[in-house]
Order: sequence, then structure tokens, then C-alpha cells
Amino acid sequence: MISKNTICLWYDGTALDAATFYAQTFPDSDVGTVLRAPGDYPAGKQGDVLTVEFTVMGIPCLGLNGGPEIKHNEAFSFQVATDDQAETDRLWNAIIGNGGQENVCGWCKDKWGLSWQITPRVLTAAIANPDPAAAKRAFDAMMGMGKIDIAAIEAALKG
Repeated sequence: MISKNTICLWYDGTALDAATFYAQTFPDSDVGTVLRAPGDYPAGKQGDVLTVEFTVMGIPCLGLNGGPEIKHNEAFSFQVATDDQAETDRLWNAIIGNGGQENVCGWCKDKWGLSWQITPRVLTAAIANPDPAAAKRAFDAMMGMGKIDIAAIEAALKG
């Protein structure tokens, strides 16, 4: 059963593949009900996967195979707070290694075009540091990164 509030993500026939990848990669994630089209529709045929209910880190989502007309963009992203470099590396590398692409400041895009912010909690705390000079050093260090390097953020904090 679909949750009262669900994020609907548009895919071009690959919703089940994406949902399966997310369920295998992120904790507290799974694939739920797969609904097949009861008839032909503009993006597919009767029997094709129409929608996929899935959960990503506890967030209910619905993948809709709506066709090629609409593409994901950075206006929507999942922000994942990581606890250490190992978790940061694992998630970043899973997305990039599965056909994704790197971006800047902890952002990357999966092979379906969905944006992810892999953000260590250390970075968030560093930018919120009550010492404005330390916060700026950490922020400036982040601005030069793709995947976030926690040791470099901690070094920037110290000056």
C-alpha cells in the first residue's frame, strides 16, 4: 500500500532496476509492490512494469516508468548523512561504480540521472562551526572536492 506521502520519481523504463540498486546499496531500503500496466500506454505496453514501490533509507518512493520525456535534475536530490569515511566511500563508489558520475562538493549522479549528496556529518558540523574562520576553511576545502575527504575537512578546521 502506498504511503500517504510518497516521493514519485520518473524513470524511462528502468524504475525496477533503480529500486533494486537502491535497496542493495542503502540501509533501511527495499523494493515493494511492482505494478504492471493493465494495458498499453504511451511509454510502454501491457504487462510492462508501470510503477515500483520502494523505500530508500526509510523514505517511501514510487518509481514511475513514464518514458523519456522528463529527466531528473539537481533540483531534487537525496542527501545522505554518513558517519565516517568508510561509509562515505562505500556509497559514493557504489553510485559511481554502477554507471554514475562524479560532481562537486559531495554530489554525484546515479546512472538514472538522480542526484545524491553523500555528506559526512563531520562536514555539516564543520560548516556550522561557531568559529567563522574555521567554518570558512572547511567550506573552502569542500568547494575543491568531489567525494568528501573527512581528513581534509578536519585538517582545514584546525587551520
